[in-house]
Amino acid sequence: MSIRRRNNNGTSPSTAFGQTVMDSEYRIILNVGGVRHETYKHTLKKIPATRLSRLTTSLANYDPVLNEYFFDRHPGVFAQILNYYRTGKLHYPLDVCGPLFEEELKYWGLDSNECEPCCWMTLSGTRDTQDVLKTLDELDIEVDQTEGPELYKRFGWEDDYHNDSLSAWQRLKPRIWRLFDEPNSSRYAQFIAAISVFFLITAIIVFCLKTHPGLRIPELQLFGNFSRNHRSISSRIQPAQINIDKQNSRPHPTFMYIETICNIWFTIEILARFASCPCRIEYLRAPVNIIDIVATLTFYIDLLSSMFGATADLEFFSIIRIMRLFKLTHHNSGLKILMHTFRASAKELMLLVFFLVLGVVVFASLVYYAERVESNVDNQFVSIPVGLWWAIVTMTTIGYGDITPHTYLGRLIGSVCALAGVLTIALPVPVIVSNFAMFYSHTQARSKMPKKRRGVLSIDQVKNAPFRNSNGPTLRKNMEHTPLVSNNHTPPHTLI
Repeated sequence: MSIRRRNNNGTSPSTAFGQTVMDSEYRIILNVGGVRHETYKHTLKKIPATRLSRLTTSLANYDPVLNEYFFDRHPGVFAQILNYYRTGKLHYPLDVCGPLFEEELKYWGLDSNECEPCCWMTLSGTRDTQDVLKTLDELDIEVDQTEGPELYKRFGWEDDYHNDSLSAWQRLKPRIWRLFDEPNSSRYAQFIAAISVFFLITAIIVFCLKTHPGLRIPELQLFGNFSRNHRSISSRIQPAQINIDKQNSRPHPTFMYIETICNIWFTIEILARFASCPCRIEYLRAPVNIIDIVATLTFYIDLLSSMFGATADLEFFSIIRIMRLFKLTHHNSGLKILMHTFRASAKELMLLVFFLVLGVVVFASLVYYAERVESNVDNQFVSIPVGLWWAIVTMTTIGYGDITPHTYLGRLIGSVCALAGVLTIALPVPVIVSNFAMFYSHTQARSKMPKKRRGVLSIDQVKNAPFRNSNGPTLRKNMEHTPLVSNNHTPPHTLI
């Protein structure tokens, strides 16, 4: 009678050995970045149409000696990816940069949107950071000034620069562009930027001061007979007190001289930037440049019209000169970020406008009928449009006091209107402040980056480039005949 030994679980050794052999046939070894991972083949089949679900022994990265697949990828990220195959839940690692994690997911054929809800905050924060960096690149906020090949690459002269075949104009044009477009590129550029800001502020001050009655010259209205052959003017002047206003006065001539000097500088600046810009179409598309050109043209139109008698219609268009203040964004990155903050917060601002319009219409209608229900001799709300003006002033907490409700019901509606305005305006303010802080912090971080960073070749560039040793000849030709260590114990040739 034979006695067969059994294990603690009730199975015989031969059965356990058979199960182990069968189990090893379904296992697979993955060597990712030098770290070996072992799992079952059916585990990798859980997510079809991915790189791991299509592994075969005919692939180039399969090693038949070690019976493993080798991938030169990030081993830490792959641990999370392999757990995704095991558990069906993809979690975002906190010790890996977001773009690196998404790049690894793309390599393995996975979608980053499959992350679990607990990791969505981290994923969305990473994508917001990428959007901010992309926006800063579009804003053209140069932290490190372009020099050498990068500068000539913007003009399309990179080949001429490397071949040392640049003409005199090709060498001069980028320098002129940097003087007028990059204020921090040199001391001369800073000096030109200071002159530009000085003339800009002077032109704005003159534009405002020349409308002051105390700085205008009255024009006397004379009465007489004028003819082409006999010109006679009566000595009789209209007997009335002269009121100095824009209708019967003109600016002091000194203002015209100052404005002429300022606009001559603006003209020189426009012509220099237009002649030296890398792309003239992009230059003409920039809103700040359009404002600068139109404002300068309005001055010359105003100057010509004054010679033939200025009219109020033509003078009205000169108000566009005040828009030159937006040129200050060219000299200050903080102002440029502030302008883009409002653009990035457009959704919140539109939501604010929607609720304001809704509240204005509702409260204007309520206060109009509330003042009419009760007997009110001093009713100032004669129509709903008048109530719209009152609701706007009340919801924005300005409160001019020109129109006020006098009934108890009207005052109650006014109180609710003021509270609703405070809550409506206060809600989007933190979002706008957060966007500005985010843009500004990234700009400050970029300013601390090194000026020059070492470039890394791609895999295709490395494969196509011939290997060379330190003496010059290609290493591929001499690889088979060169020992790893020479007889005089000198180190082997360095691979480049």
